[in-house]
Amino acid sequence: MKNAILRTLTLVTLATVLATFGGVARAAETYTVDPVHSSISFMIQHAGLSKIHGRFNDFSGKFTIDSQDPSKSSFAITIPIDSIDTNNVKRDEHLRAPDYFNSKQFPTLTFQSTKVKAVEGGFEVTGDLTMHGVTKPLTIKLKGGDKVVEFPKGKPRVGVDSTFSVKRSDFGVSTEPSGLGDEISIIIGVEAAK
Repeated sequence: MKNAILRTLTLVTLATVLATFGGVARAAETYTVDPVHSSISFMIQHAGLSKIHGRFNDFSGKFTIDSQDPSKSSFAITIPIDSIDTNNVKRDEHLRAPDYFNSKQFPTLTFQSTKVKAVEGGFEVTGDLTMHGVTKPLTIKLKGGDKVVEFPKGKPRVGVDSTFSVKRSDFGVSTEPSGLGDEISIIIGVEAAK
């Protein structure tokens, strides 16, 4: 009789612990992009000779990562076009002008995931990329996202990186097709903290 009572108490205690802490372990975690420890850059071919490199100096976003059910994860980022930086003031001003990005009419570039699935080494993320007022579906592989590090201590963070390409003509940016390549390589390395 005593053993039966002890077994019952143990089971009740275990059930209580699982109910209390199990939900925490399964909960999705939301992180805010840390631009200080992140970079978003690009390359585009110039005159068929070499590639010009540039970056965006300002961006923001959020990641929600559900390790138990990756399909409930999400990734979103917003980039102000005016933050474009190719290390040449006149070129940057031209890229912001109406014949390129037209940053006055279309001030941001955004990506919002619509589908996430776990793949080896990270996530396959499908979402909507909006640039120059045009929205197109895009699927990329984000490497990482499964490791949580405290930096500084007490501040959990995750990181992802990816390299992918888009065609500028798909988004209505087709100025100087003979001088500039159509394909833009995008390189991201993004950390996000709680």
